Amino acid sequence: MDSSPPVIDAQLAVALDALLTEQSVTRAAARLHTSPAAMSRTLARLRRILQDPLLVRAGQRMVPTPRARAVRDEAAEVVRRLGALLSPGSETDPASLRGTFTLQAADLVAAALAPGLLRLAGAEAPGVSLRLRAEELEAGPALRDGGVDLEVGVIDHVDPETRVEELAVLRMAAAVRPGHPLTAEPLTPDRLAAAEHVTVSRRGRFTGPLDAALAERNLGRRVTAVLPSHLTAMHLVARTDAVCLIPAPPPGAGPSPLTEVASALGLRLLDIPLPLPPVTIGMAWHPRHAADGAHRWLRDAVRRTLGGSPDA
Repeated sequence: MDSSPPVIDAQLAVALDALLTEQSVTRAAARLHTSPAAMSRTLARLRRILQDPLLVRAGQRMVPTPRARAVRDEAAEVVRRLGALLSPGSETDPASLRGTFTLQAADLVAAALAPGLLRLAGAEAPGVSLRLRAEELEAGPALRDGGVDLEVGVIDHVDPETRVEELAVLRMAAAVRPGHPLTAEPLTPDRLAAAEHVTVSRRGRFTGPLDAALAERNLGRRVTAVLPSHLTAMHLVARTDAVCLIPAPPPGAGPSPLTEVASALGLRLLDIPLPLPPVTIGMAWHPRHAADGAHRWLRDAVRRTLGGSPDA
């Protein structure tokens, strides 16, 4: 014979709380939007499970048994906890957050993000620390496995479950030092091709979209160095006659955190007189974080830092 305890579902716990609170089958039925007949059947089931009458008639009303009085507070607490468990998460107070967020970004994006994120964390979430990693991990698995909480930059991997949000669409501009010969006259494809170039590539590539655009005009450029970092390239350009390409907002869009380093180095940004593909900066995260209040604050902080819209 099976002696295991009976399985009690959540609806029975809610019904027990209503019956013991109202001490009336009719009022308990009205409270739970069911019929008195259905509530009467539920009371009968509870009596069998608990092996106690729970409510007994005393004249025109029903009164709880000693067992019912003993479990009344516990039943109410169970229902309260069920409500908290099954209700949508409450709004997270950033000031209560504790822990470390790990973000992966290219050096230029990290340099643009770090000051603004640190200011927001200090003002709103002082218990939060930030760990910024270079683009050293394969982003899809790193997001999936929790090695990275958020990837920010050019999202070029495709994982079906990854959530991706666009933050900014940028153009490529030519960065040069003040007084560079290219600043003396309007920039043309011929003058751009004749300049000394440094490129940025983590994979060591010498060519890119600019070379394809120049080739359509039977032009080519000379790349004297390939560097793994935009920051290194900009520091080199600030001290030489080399040119490097960096992402920048469209003309007339105003300043951007992504060009603050170039501004700090005094670099001039020149419009490239060739049709180059735009650069889309976005952020990517694993869907398990989609509804998490702490992660929502992080995503909103990144949006605000890079000039995006607040979270919906």
